[in-house]
Amino acid sequence: MTPMKNSQNDQVFFLSDLTGIPVRNQGKKIGKLDDLLIVEHEKVAVVTHVIVNRPFGHKSLLIPFGKVGELKRDGIELSLPTVEAFEGEPEENQVLLKDHILDKKVIDLDGNEIDVVYDVKLVLRSGSLYATDVDFSRYGLLKRLGLRYVAQFAYHLAEMFKKETIPWTYVQRLPEKIGSFKGNVQLNILKEALPEIHPVDLADILEELSEEQRLAIFNELETDHASDTLEEMEPRVQRSLISSMDKERVADLIDEMTPAQAADVLSVLPTDQAEEILDLMEHDETEKIEALLENQVDTIANLTTNAYIRFVPDTHSDLVIAAYRKAGEESDVLDYIYVVDHDNKLKGVVSLPELLMAKQSTPLSEIMTTQVISLDSTDTLEAAEEKFKRYGFSALPVLDGEDTIQGVVPYRDIMQLEHNL
Repeated sequence: MTPMKNSQNDQVFFLSDLTGIPVRNQGKKIGKLDDLLIVEHEKVAVVTHVIVNRPFGHKSLLIPFGKVGELKRDGIELSLPTVEAFEGEPEENQVLLKDHILDKKVIDLDGNEIDVVYDVKLVLRSGSLYATDVDFSRYGLLKRLGLRYVAQFAYHLAEMFKKETIPWTYVQRLPEKIGSFKGNVQLNILKEALPEIHPVDLADILEELSEEQRLAIFNELETDHASDTLEEMEPRVQRSLISSMDKERVADLIDEMTPAQAADVLSVLPTDQAEEILDLMEHDETEKIEALLENQVDTIANLTTNAYIRFVPDTHSDLVIAAYRKAGEESDVLDYIYVVDHDNKLKGVVSLPELLMAKQSTPLSEIMTTQVISLDSTDTLEAAEEKFKRYGFSALPVLDGEDTIQGVVPYRDIMQLEHNL
């Protein structure tokens, strides 16, 4: 089956464009459009009624779409002798686009692929209004957040936003007695797109699912994606998820984190569980993690990570670029290349944009910044926070008295720890 294609005379709307627009009867405003009632067909859903919310305690109106004289983005025009005959509420088995579809999680038949329905695409053709696609693009999200002009600008800039819709033909039929539907919108779509969902978004969605659904979806993630997503979850969800998982798997996920991130996750667990996971971990900085768990954060040393990208000064820029992907897989800090000598003394820093803009075969020594803002290994958390806020870097190197680099502290770890003190 192919989705409904737009003809030249079709008008295209999105649900977010229409909800809240004024409804007028014979030129007089009677209320606002609250929702659209649909009946499902194979490839599309047909809008059968518009639901009008009226002020001052008046009952809502349930008006057949055939009675709509004109539909525009700035309002709906009716021409009815009286509107009282259309007072009423939708029946239990009737489907409402805003109430039943918008903001629902999207999963495939196996519960492995998820996203959120931010909007619904509508097509007006020959006097009938059809729901043709569900929209889970960032454009749809921006519109829902009220950032319509930003969304329109982004929509014109990025063709990819226009493609992040799923034809209604892929939507499974909704329950007959839908009532106050609280379930997910199930689609016949592949789970391969799951890794493309940002960990922050994925964590938000997983937090709303049942424990069984959450675990099933989480188990489909690659280790690095799962680790980033676990880090973004609320503590109560972290505890619930970790308690349902194999402890070796949890140890693998926490091994991917910086010491501060690892301590942040382990701190939400009972002591015996945290110790069991620590024993299973292969992290080369478990002593720092244990110190952080014991609130030993008087100095910055326990917050450093040794997983950063470093090269000697005479390394050419094209060689660094070629090695960057592999080096980045093992690094917690991706924005900077730290230039060190053979004794690991810091000589300079090259930002990623500077590296990419450098001419081919230029040695790092010629493009590096030598006046490096750094932290001392004895600095306090407060001192580190002050430097981050003053200079705006995403990470800072930590040096000893002889300029030997002891590690790197990501700004995010400072802020994360600050919120948990």
